[in-house]
Amino acid sequence: MLKQVKQLLGKAEAPRAVPASPLISIIVIVYDMPTQAENTINSLRVDYQQGVESSDYEVILIENESPNLVSPEFIKTFPSNFRYVHRKEAESSPVQAINYGASLARGSHICLMIDGARMLTPGVVKNIILGHRLHEHAVVSIPGYHLGHELQQEAVKTGYGVQAERELIESIDWPKNGYRLFDISCFSGSSAPGFFLPNSESNCLSIPREIWSALGGCDTRFNLRGGGLTNLDLYKRACEYPGVQHVIVPGEGTFHQFHGGVTTGGENEKATEAYMGSSKEQYRELRGEEYECPETNPVFLGQFPVQAQRFLHYSCEMFSAHSCPTS
Repeated sequence: MLKQVKQLLGKAEAPRAVPASPLISIIVIVYDMPTQAENTINSLRVDYQQGVESSDYEVILIENESPNLVSPEFIKTFPSNFRYVHRKEAESSPVQAINYGASLARGSHICLMIDGARMLTPGVVKNIILGHRLHEHAVVSIPGYHLGHELQQEAVKTGYGVQAERELIESIDWPKNGYRLFDISCFSGSSAPGFFLPNSESNCLSIPREIWSALGGCDTRFNLRGGGLTNLDLYKRACEYPGVQHVIVPGEGTFHQFHGGVTTGGENEKATEAYMGSSKEQYRELRGEEYECPETNPVFLGQFPVQAQRFLHYSCEMFSAHSCPTS
């Protein structure tokens, strides 16, 4: 993998030993979502991710206590670069589990997937590594999608759920071609502006370890159930950290699976609105201002599979409409 990276960047290959530690530590947080977690983990395996070796990255699955845990039989299938940690977390926020996972990480870069119900396309890990090779202080983000043809918090009103989603995934014969996830998806709310306008978060965000440490990881004061705006806060602080180069990989994606989450259809509309109101209020209290998407000058990296090109066209239209003054 390292040789491929240097060739792609036009650098001469120098003999070197295989690193004792992985380049990327991917921290995946799960709670009460065993089926979805299995799909996510399977999309991170080296036989699914293209152009990487197991020595390039590690995956740390942190599972907070719930009535529905990932099965021991599935955990036994983990390859040597995967680890499982079960936490009897007292708090309903995932923040403590995230920071604990980071403390276990051996990689030189910390990649956070705060919602473990997100399947990945096959080039995510390879392109995260490429992104970090581009710049010493690169922060690499992967755009987010929802499985289904509309946002899950809307689709649930007309019967969308776990069974409908299972049938949708089976319709593309996943995981034979992971890029077909684009065929059955729509942009998530945080990525709805498209690739070329500011987004509010990424559910696959990779940060150099020294910047993670300087930021203090996730702020433990975000203690609401589900974490409130902690992921948006980390994304903003990381992207705006001095000297950072933001790298976006628009040809890859993470795809949210329905699991009854607090903001994606697991509760009634009034409860969701109340939760979002509390999350925004907490952010104002902690940061002294309303949340706004970070304004960055990103580098766009990677290739576009044919399945993702409709999202490229949409993004161009959104950028054009935003940039051109209306009469």
